[in-house]
Amino acid sequence: MGRKLLLDKAHIEGIRYYDTYRQHGGYAAAEKALKLAPGDVVEEVKKSGLRGRGGAGFPTGMKWSFLAKPEGVPRYLVCNADESEPGTFKDRYLMEFIPHLLIEGLLISSYALGSNRTYIYIRGEYAWIPDILEQAIGEARQHGWLGKNIQGTGFDLEIYVHRGAGAYICGEETALIESLEGKRGNPRIKPPFPAVKGVWDCPTVVNNVETLAAVVPIINIGGEEYAKIGTGKSAGTKLISACGNINKPGVYEIEMNLTVEEFIFSDEYCGGIAGGKKLKACIPGGSSVPILPANLLLKTAKGEPRLMTYESLGDGGFVTGSAMGSGGFIVFDEDQCVVRHTLTLARFYHHESCGQCSPCREGTGWMEKVLHNIEYGKGKMSDIDLLWDIQQKIDGRTICPLGDAAAWPVAAAIRHFRDEFEWHILHPEEAQQRNYGLAHYADPLEVTAS
Repeated sequence: MGRKLLLDKAHIEGIRYYDTYRQHGGYAAAEKALKLAPGDVVEEVKKSGLRGRGGAGFPTGMKWSFLAKPEGVPRYLVCNADESEPGTFKDRYLMEFIPHLLIEGLLISSYALGSNRTYIYIRGEYAWIPDILEQAIGEARQHGWLGKNIQGTGFDLEIYVHRGAGAYICGEETALIESLEGKRGNPRIKPPFPAVKGVWDCPTVVNNVETLAAVVPIINIGGEEYAKIGTGKSAGTKLISACGNINKPGVYEIEMNLTVEEFIFSDEYCGGIAGGKKLKACIPGGSSVPILPANLLLKTAKGEPRLMTYESLGDGGFVTGSAMGSGGFIVFDEDQCVVRHTLTLARFYHHESCGQCSPCREGTGWMEKVLHNIEYGKGKMSDIDLLWDIQQKIDGRTICPLGDAAAWPVAAAIRHFRDEFEWHILHPEEAQQRNYGLAHYADPLEVTAS
């Protein structure tokens, strides 16, 4: 059984509340951190090798070190809790069941960064979780962990919960900042980066929930000890949201030296494919990363066992590999239709595009249109090449990564499952029958026109 650093106390009754959390070692890391110089806390995070757990995987300590420190200008820490990536629900679990772990991580991180005002930007669909967070914040303030002169150290901190309106684009850090300021959630052109000009043009660090929660065990055990867990550039533990056609969907904490095969088939984790069916494919890092067929999922193109690490999942690039991404692990059995699932993703990204960049605004709509035609028996062989051309014209040509996130699933589906696209085109009547009564969907362009 792998080591647990974030979910080790998740089973304890009442761990949501301050008294129970404190009784089981809560805020010990904060006590330790507040006795260190802020720069020493940053150094511990650097030593740990912690990478951002929101999807990009950028080294957290390095990101912190970029924060500008002009005289007389406030600095801000923003917690990105806008967890909107399809297939990803690990941050929700932390906030709902162990909220004080996040509050403690925010306290330590704010102290390290010199931020006296911190925001938790939470997705609008998580309607019940802000109340849980507000209660935890109130308990922390009541016991001297927030407010003025925290624990007599002279450090002040206030944490505010800001509810988003349910826009996937606001998971991008600059769109999040725009929304936090009360504006439309459009991504900003970078540079300048938030570390220089973020919230209200002040230096800002944006980290996601799991990243900030991981700061607590790093301070507890030390950065060097944390770095020994996992492997290579994939240090520490990682939360994985496992779903799809598996026997045991849920949130799992893994050491990042586990093989993908063990994660899927061992009873400790996913428990194998539901119904005794065969594994067909998997999207290993949330909907925005490429799908992998079973043969490339379990072993790399070099024939090596694929590991649940940033390096191994990315081995082969997006040709024969994928990415760790946000840790949304979506498993497909042998009966799943890749074309239908790709259409579902294309519809999502078309709907969630902010419309600022024409390749994304127009291209996502056309990908949905073409995929719809193929799935519902109206496609032509030339449509496959048209799809490939459209995704190429989106990839790398937008202000933010949403365009890339829309293009990559389509490219991977064609690359690995082109035969399924061809089958839909060559067998239109059978393709319609396989849609389980969903053929009544209107043409996307007709829906838009109405």
